[in-house]
Amino acid sequence: MGTVLLALLATHLAGMGAFLAVPVLAPLIGAASGLPPSLAGLHTSLVYGGTLVSGPLTGALIARYGAVRVLQACLGVIAAGLALATLGPIWALALSAVVCGVGHGPLTPSGSQILHARAPARRRSLIFGIKQTGVPAGAALIGVVAPIAAVGLGWRGAVLAVAGFGLAVALALGPLRRGLDADADPRRPVSWRGALASLGLFRHDAALRAITLAAAAFGVGQFCFSSFFVVFQVEALGADLVAAGANLALAQVAGMVGRIGWGVLADRLAPAPVLRLLGVAIALVSAALALAGPGWPGAAVTAAGIAMGATAIGWNGVLLAEAARLAPPGQAGAATAMLGVVFALAMLVAPSLFSLLVQATGGYAAGFGLCAAAGLAGAALLAPVARAGLTRS
Repeated sequence: MGTVLLALLATHLAGMGAFLAVPVLAPLIGAASGLPPSLAGLHTSLVYGGTLVSGPLTGALIARYGAVRVLQACLGVIAAGLALATLGPIWALALSAVVCGVGHGPLTPSGSQILHARAPARRRSLIFGIKQTGVPAGAALIGVVAPIAAVGLGWRGAVLAVAGFGLAVALALGPLRRGLDADADPRRPVSWRGALASLGLFRHDAALRAITLAAAAFGVGQFCFSSFFVVFQVEALGADLVAAGANLALAQVAGMVGRIGWGVLADRLAPAPVLRLLGVAIALVSAALALAGPGWPGAAVTAAGIAMGATAIGWNGVLLAEAARLAPPGQAGAATAMLGVVFALAMLVAPSLFSLLVQATGGYAAGFGLCAAAGLAGAALLAPVARAGLTRS
């Protein structure tokens, strides 16, 4: 279990390059291209557009090639997408985001399929939380290293460094294939018919539907915050880029701690009430960021970022473990892929809407207000699940 968990951590860590390598460097890319840095939200939406191409096919891809092989291929596609971004023009940046999304789509479902079969039920939320710490760890690494690397290598060199790391992780996964991909069936067809069957879980299963919609709501806070926190500090608060990146890194570290801590709490209590608490907390911290201005002390901005990280980034492990638990037997990967598709549809809209709100209002308050509303909506969506006290295993 330890080796598998470490491998999945590294995969998530490397996979975050798909989402954050370009947004974190948006001020430098904008200075070179003339594009407004606040358009970083459009990049996130395009990445999620790409996940809609590959995400629904994940269950069939895992069955045919094995989860480890799928993870390796995903990291290779992400690296290729990042390399495209270094061409510079807006069309290349847009195509890069879509290609990165195609690579990222199967990452989380593949990891969930591997882990659900091996995680003890009494520690499921904790183990999934540990796995998901690779996401904020990757974001923290990018938040710190990418701006520093850009000083010496330029923004293109920094993006290529992130791509190279992903390829290294893909190669390191190779030895795990023999044990974890033993049940792969090369005769298994990969088609949209099977993909649509997995999406049917959303229509027919009320519990999975509630969990999925709550994930989409919480994701608004997570990805709008991760995509905009650096540029928000630079443009609205007058912060230095390296210092702003360090604050994002601290927020991501808080997300790592939160994913483990909330997992422990959910295993001892129940997942749904813990998730509802997190939804309310996301709303409160987002409202605080909406009120932030140039007069805020640096320590207050850092503290708000840490609080947002612990909540808006900290929920994933608990929610994904609950989704895997509620899935029909043997369909943890399919259920997670279904969740990912609905999540991606929401992310197509939310970060771009955040960007439009910034452009329309000339500030970031309305965007963070959107995050606050989404947090409250997620908490409300989980109310029936919490009241029902579902015991499906």
